[in-house]
Parts: sequence; structure tokens; C-alpha cells
Amino acid sequence: MIREESVYKIGSLTRVHALRGEISLSFTDDVWDRAEANYLILRIDGILVPFQLEEYRFRSDSVALVKFLHVDDADEAQELVGAEVYFPFDLTPEEDPEDYTWKHFTGFTVSDEVLGDLGTVTEVEDSTANVLFCVQGRYGNLMLPAVEEFILDIDHSGRHVSMRLPEGLVDLN
Repeated sequence: MIREESVYKIGSLTRVHALRGEISLSFTDDVWDRAEANYLILRIDGILVPFQLEEYRFRSDSVALVKFLHVDDADEAQELVGAEVYFPFDLTPEEDPEDYTWKHFTGFTVSDEVLGDLGTVTEVEDSTANVLFCVQGRYGNLMLPAVEEFILDIDHSGRHVSMRLPEGLVDLN
């Protein structure tokens, strides 16, 4: 059984692309392309299920067309549309810290020195001037500025970010 804490969300399946079972994957991290992995994990009816990749190709920097083994037509593929896509932490390749992008922080836990555990980074919004960690946890969905002045410590091996947030920031979300 795949445990929730052993994976992190990298995207979702958005639509059937072709008659032969290809599906569009909208992703925030292309880790499966950099890792030695031949499968992705889908959340199907609340259960994390591995699906072996037959092939894939990139359409853009955030969309890929994927073909899973034994998903051979549009009807079978349609059943997977809407599924969240995950990747195992233990297969994530080691990267040189100088090569990290903001997307690297997806799956990290975040805590504040006063409020304690805030939750997990589900995605990073870096399309604006201010990079934001999208954190889901005990305070609901938070958008936290990922700025040096708020970050106290980053533990890459433990996948954790410690922050000192301004008083009242969590209440604004």
C-alpha cells in the first residue's frame, strides 16, 4: 500500500488526447523525466495506485501527453481524467542546490516559529513577481510569500521549511 507521506503531488490528468489512450498531464514538477522511474501514482477513488508509463512527450513546460500501460483507448483513458498525480519522495533524484527551482519545494512541510506546523506545499506559484508557497494544512489553503526575510531555515533532506511569518498573515488567507 502506498502511504500518503511517501509521495507528493506533481499534477493532475486533465483530458483525453487521442483515441489510443493518451491523456494530458498538467504538472508542476517534471521529476519523472529526471528520475529513474517508469510509473506515476494516481489517486483513484481516494486510493494511491501506481500506473506504469508506456510513453510520454512534452507539449509545453507544464503539460505532457502520457500513455499508461494497458490504457489503450479513449474510454479507458476518460476514466482517469481528473485524477491527481503523485511521485514518490524516495525516487526523487538528488539535485545540486544551485540547480533548484522554486518547484523543488513542492511537497515540503512548512512551519512557523509561533504557529507551529502549517501544512504541506502543494504547489509553488512563480508566475508573478512574488513567489508564493501554496500550503494546505490545518489553516486551510494558505498562500505564503516565499521570501528570504520570512524563511528561517530550509532542511532539504528532511523536506521542511521553517518560517517567521508576520503576525496576522495567516488570518489574511
